[in-house]
Amino acid sequence: MQQLLRALVSGVIIAFFVSIMGFFSTALAKEKVKIAFIGPLTGKHEKMGASCKNAFMLAVNQWNASGKNKYQYEVVTLDDECVPAKGVQVATKAAADPTIVAAAAHYCSMVAISTTDVFHKFGLPNVVWGAVLPDITYGNDFKEISRVNGTQVEQNKFNATLVVDKLGFRKFVIIHDTTDYGRGHLKYFEAELKARKAEILGVYGVTIEQKEFSTILSQIKSLNPEVVYFGGLTPSGVLIKTQMDKLGIKAQFLGTSGIKSDDFNTTLGANAEGVICMLDGAPVSSLKGGPEFAAAYSKAYDTPIEAYAPFAYSAANVIMKAVEKVGPDRAKLAEAIDKTDTEDIIGRIHFNEYGQNDSALVTAYVSQDGKWVPWDESEYASKKRMLPGIALKKGVAWQNPYKH
Repeated sequence: MQQLLRALVSGVIIAFFVSIMGFFSTALAKEKVKIAFIGPLTGKHEKMGASCKNAFMLAVNQWNASGKNKYQYEVVTLDDECVPAKGVQVATKAAADPTIVAAAAHYCSMVAISTTDVFHKFGLPNVVWGAVLPDITYGNDFKEISRVNGTQVEQNKFNATLVVDKLGFRKFVIIHDTTDYGRGHLKYFEAELKARKAEILGVYGVTIEQKEFSTILSQIKSLNPEVVYFGGLTPSGVLIKTQMDKLGIKAQFLGTSGIKSDDFNTTLGANAEGVICMLDGAPVSSLKGGPEFAAAYSKAYDTPIEAYAPFAYSAANVIMKAVEKVGPDRAKLAEAIDKTDTEDIIGRIHFNEYGQNDSALVTAYVSQDGKWVPWDESEYASKKRMLPGIALKKGVAWQNPYKH
């Protein structure tokens, strides 16, 4: 009987301590904070969206595992499909959810420019991670809108500096898609060419749904340009370059960040050789913390690190640093993010009075043996290989140096 009584008392004591420990464990549990990632997770640009979502998730997982975080972060992922109407729909969904305190949204400029009013109306801070149209930040005074990557202004200035000032090209044709994104590239590249008194032989607008370009390309061939500049995204760029080659257009193909994707090279293969494009920021390998980021990404995911993945990673860190500082309050977060001045893998992030990162860099890339190689590290920069456009200028046949 005495043993039974002791067992009962011990059981009560143990149950008491278990309940007390459970109470304190619950009391000490970190508050959960939801942040949203929005990008093209299906459609033509799903590989870019998936890679950037993975980079965003990597940053969140690292914060949650650090032990230094005050809050436990959860990610809500939403697919904008790179379609403005869909972007507005999912941005509204995120903004209308009071449990979501901030977002990192959009690769496609035509989507990002369509959602600025939504984020402002609902007071949801949005850190843009990929869209480059200047008006996304410069076209309003919304504290809720900021951007870690650069804009078309910096890209096209750098573009013209390389191809006109350094490489000596003077005769250009411009093809641009007719979205806000494409028209923006037209505006800023055209201005840079005119400032250098380069000759613009023709300007052609194309739709993003267009598949056949032979009519305008035949006209372009007759103009005999040294460079064909394309202000648009990978799917259209691949089709235009393919049809240029079929028509025997020997001009240098020059793009923007819109074609800086793994798909451009894998789809075109040897026909991508010698194509030049520009991208915000420095190569991942030369970023501060870039090799560590690449190693952690590759360990966690089996998808390539696409062009804007480091920016999505940095956007997540900007948001979480602000939450740790002022708490999960939208209004306070908008103010804190607006005052961002920090270091991340993309370098210094400092938002000016428009919410634009004014420390953005630009790097030129050239397709070499099926990979995007930073221009300064390429065999084209060292003149071991000759660009198609340089061969045209010199009046010699271009021998494709592509190596499998």
